[in-house]
Amino acid sequence: MTELKVLAEQLVNLTVKQANELSDILKNEYGIEPAASAPMMMAAGPAAPTEAVAEKTTFDVVVKSAGASKLAVVKLIKEITGLNLKEAKEFVDGVPGTMKENLPKEEAETIKRKLEEAGAEVELK
Repeated sequence: MTELKVLAEQLVNLTVKQANELSDILKNEYGIEPAASAPMMMAAGPAAPTEAVAEKTTFDVVVKSAGASKLAVVKLIKEITGLNLKEAKEFVDGVPGTMKENLPKEEAETIKRKLEEAGAEVELK
């Protein structure tokens, strides 16, 4: 039984390249073809989760890096958030961090664009 566990562990840890090579060996040397029904079952599977996924309507603006123009980013964060200059600088010094939460998509994208123009690296979550 332990030999089978070892084999199972080896199979699970195969890279994509190794799995393709194994598939070729099984096909060419042993005449074992991939099961025709497996891809069909896999294709039908994702239908249910796709229906359950709703389009995201609110986003968080996460500053990942202030970039080279740290002063410009501090000023822009001060302007956008209403923080005083010291608070904005402390936020930038502590990035990565969430600057704004639960914003509509358009507003979040506008803030992201402005921060990126100032040199920051920004992500919407």
